[in-house]
Amino acid sequence: MGDTGGRSDARGGRPDGRRKGPDRHGERPGRREERSGGREEKPDGHAETPDGREEKPDGREEMPDGREEMPDGREEMPDGRGERAREHGAPRAAGPEGAGPRGAGRRSGPGRPGRRPGRDAPVPDAELARALGAAVRGEVDAGPGARALATMDASNYRRVPLAVVAPRDADDIAAALAVCREHGAPVVARGGGTSIGGQATGTGVVLDLTRHLRAVLDVDPAARTATVQPGVVLDRLREAVRPYGLTFGPDPSTHSRCTLGGMIGNNACGAHSVAWGTTADNVRELTVHTYRGAALRLGPDGRGAPDGVAELVRGHLAAIRTGFPPGLPRRISGYALDALLPERGADTARAFCGSEGTLGVVSEAVVRLVEEPAARALAVLGYADESAAAEAAPGLLPLGPLTVEGMAEDLVRDPAARARLPRGAAWLFVETGGASPAEAAAHARAVLRAADALDGAVVADPAGRRALWRVREDAAGTATRTPDGAEAWPGWEDCAVPPARLGPYLRDFRALLAAHGLRGTPYGHFGDGCVHARIDFRLDDPDGVRRFRRFSEELADLVVAHGGSLSGEHGDGMARAELLPRMYGDELVALFGRFKDLWDPDGAMNPGVLARPAPLDANLRFDVLPRTPVDVAFGYPDDGGDFGTAVRRCVGVAKCRAEGPAAGPDVMCPSYRATGEERHSTRGRARLLHEMLAGEVVTGGWRSPEVRDALDLCLSCKGCRSDCPVGVDMATYKAEFLHHHYAGRLRPAAHYAMGSLPALLRLASPAAPLLNAAARVRPLAALAKRAAGVAPERELPVLARRTFRAWASRRTAPEGAPRAYVWPDTFTDRFTPSVGRAAVTVLEAAGVPVALPPGRVCCGLTYVSTGRLDRARAVMRRTLDALDPVLARGLPLVVLEPSCAAALRTDLPELLPGDPRARAVAGSVRTFAQALEELAPDWSPPRLDRPAAGQTHCHQHAVLGDAAERRLRERAGLTGELSGGCCGLAGNFGFERGHYEVSVACAEDRLLPAVRAAARGTELLADGFSCRTQLAQLAGARARHLAEVLAEALPVAPAAPRPGAPPSDAAR
Repeated sequence: MGDTGGRSDARGGRPDGRRKGPDRHGERPGRREERSGGREEKPDGHAETPDGREEKPDGREEMPDGREEMPDGREEMPDGRGERAREHGAPRAAGPEGAGPRGAGRRSGPGRPGRRPGRDAPVPDAELARALGAAVRGEVDAGPGARALATMDASNYRRVPLAVVAPRDADDIAAALAVCREHGAPVVARGGGTSIGGQATGTGVVLDLTRHLRAVLDVDPAARTATVQPGVVLDRLREAVRPYGLTFGPDPSTHSRCTLGGMIGNNACGAHSVAWGTTADNVRELTVHTYRGAALRLGPDGRGAPDGVAELVRGHLAAIRTGFPPGLPRRISGYALDALLPERGADTARAFCGSEGTLGVVSEAVVRLVEEPAARALAVLGYADESAAAEAAPGLLPLGPLTVEGMAEDLVRDPAARARLPRGAAWLFVETGGASPAEAAAHARAVLRAADALDGAVVADPAGRRALWRVREDAAGTATRTPDGAEAWPGWEDCAVPPARLGPYLRDFRALLAAHGLRGTPYGHFGDGCVHARIDFRLDDPDGVRRFRRFSEELADLVVAHGGSLSGEHGDGMARAELLPRMYGDELVALFGRFKDLWDPDGAMNPGVLARPAPLDANLRFDVLPRTPVDVAFGYPDDGGDFGTAVRRCVGVAKCRAEGPAAGPDVMCPSYRATGEERHSTRGRARLLHEMLAGEVVTGGWRSPEVRDALDLCLSCKGCRSDCPVGVDMATYKAEFLHHHYAGRLRPAAHYAMGSLPALLRLASPAAPLLNAAARVRPLAALAKRAAGVAPERELPVLARRTFRAWASRRTAPEGAPRAYVWPDTFTDRFTPSVGRAAVTVLEAAGVPVALPPGRVCCGLTYVSTGRLDRARAVMRRTLDALDPVLARGLPLVVLEPSCAAALRTDLPELLPGDPRARAVAGSVRTFAQALEELAPDWSPPRLDRPAAGQTHCHQHAVLGDAAERRLRERAGLTGELSGGCCGLAGNFGFERGHYEVSVACAEDRLLPAVRAAARGTELLADGFSCRTQLAQLAGARARHLAEVLAEALPVAPAAPRPGAPPSDAAR
């Protein structure tokens, strides 16, 4: 390994230096080895070489034979060859300009425009990485990609590590700590990376405990305990103990991705703490490794405490007994020295909880389990404001609820979600349990009767409860934006006061916000007096940072004045530890430092956190981003046109890393679910893009191989656009990156073959029978797939012998003017014209005469998904010109292919933000079901009365919604829910060489199991061409567009062609 860092394994292994071994998820697809040398080798096998040329502008014209003419007269062939040849393997262009975004990817002198000077990232220690690789059996990675992924958690803070180690077992943890001690390197243990206070970041070696140490080792139903490793995700533990009627009580809203080790480190709580307490209340024993090499078994009666701890407590009994606020169920701040008092059992394990990784590393925990209620119900109570709700909460506690959660209307921005809630401007969510559904519901009704609420409702059915809980759980992400779209940040995310003081505290909190000109919306665990709030600090501005400090100091005083704790759930971290003297006083804070020193005399465990903390306004993650926006192709209308603002939408809540059985309509994040790797999650990619813009760790700018490799497995499903609570749109960011990454150099062959699919298919259609026959000849098909960068496992789709346009031009048009235009997308037109014919038949049977738009139109989707954005804009402008007469009539465009509809709805106006026609087209787009509902509201579809299975297209879910489709299926008697998730083909993604395994894994996550489980006679529905193709190729199943199913059941025959027209050809 060179002296700039990188991956290391002194005992040999893979070419990239990482040690090979079984993955934490078994053999997962998508793990690609990086190659060294002068070339970057792509999945399709060709090497790419920047030669400094500028990317072809969008002014070129497409020639009849598929070539594209460039402004200087040269021609580019569809396979990417240009007149000017380039040699594969040529060295990268070097020089001070480099390649990258303005203000981020380019260097100008020693720094980059937009970067604050003097903030260079720590340089990896090559000898440290080599020693770690020799000592541990798990993976060691000191490369820029791994370090970039660990720079941030879910807080405002950023610290750059030297290396990331994924230990396989407790021996690996001990070995890694020994090497770090020899080299003087700090250590931070990391779980799910969802910490709000910055505790999961560090400047030394990060121990990633989620890759291998994620097992439930033992469950003892009689003792109601479980033995777990620190990297196990909470939901996995709950799944493992559910068969015994048990559960783990604390349940943060991040339960689908937070780990038990992280919960122990932060003493996490969750909604059910009014019933089951904090994590510390539910820990029995801990096995902990210290920086000095001790392996300690912590428990009651002082068991496992380092030398000197008992003496420290005995010497300061009075200060410890009087120094902690009384009557405060959510006191998380500081070290829990009071747990070591003799009258409290001198419980060392309990005292360790909430130590935020500053004392040692947990390798194993024995936790307490509680009885899972046999049934639950939910009482939702409406109040005039959150203070009224807060004042009502303590009065409900004697009724024994499982939760008393509160939130205000500011956080309910989805009209459908708002419609589920009772009348009011703030709500309490009070969950009750019982031995039966009737008992749980009766308990909830008792709560409703006892509550002094404006309105209320009892929800007993599981689906209804899940829908309402999702509103509450998504508040953490929704709160990151104010209602007008301004950014809001953590920092005061979880203050807690005695529950009886919560109402007055909230009024004072609102007044303090107003005094500082700030906005934030409180919500949280009102039954425990714990309030979450994200506030619109301007942390990218020096004046805003100063205001952040002043407000923090004054709010700390306000919390203490109400008898509260600076942290009631997430811990202090770097966000609040500096203010602990205001809460505890200097004497007790000094004891915290001495307590820390007894465990960690070297001060190497997560330094800067809790004891001897860093300033609360240091290490802010915004400092490194460019001051001015970089040049980009998309408009980013919701982010002020700033790519950096768009990227920093990701606040790290990591909903994209959700584990456990997939349920519901959500799509995000299929590549993470397939690979289990952070870099293949939405958050991981956003972090890499952030570091690309920062330019300290990821230094290649737009040319970064780390970012390219992470985005390579992004399916562009757009799931994050709707499912991410903060609306990260990774499909757009990927297209943007590819646009810049390949500027002036050869692209993968698939970008040309599949990106230019509309043009190539137009040329190929006249020879459809010949090409279809050739595709059945294995050697010819293999040659074609290799040339086009198509996965060899894939079958080439069959071209229709007669296109949808050809059929439409010869049919007998209905009398009268059309009321809508049916969009002839490439997939419907060239591959499945039966879908188009069926849609026309159904629409006209419903009394909606239709026509096709004049001229050559295309949404540009294939160019967008391959990052050929100049070409996409040219195609879009040509389409807008062709649509001028259509736009003049103001009629809807019925788009049958969901991905094309989504492209017209979002990509078109975002790539051409200055053209009002683009917004007009976006506003006119309707799906098939939306068009029927809008234009023929009184039409009754034929009754089919059979079950349906299949999948809602991911782009439809993310951009268009499927409410109209659901209603249409219900009216037609098609019962059952379609699967969420992504089919895995995702347009060009699943066809590209190197993606097949991940594509199949995505299909196996949701779609294929649902189809296999479907009863005989079930109608398989998939409106997307990709979804139908994936089902045909992987399951041998024929799925149909909803229009085809309805057309087949109509009592009338399809419209006849004009006299003399040739008979209709099958699509396949």
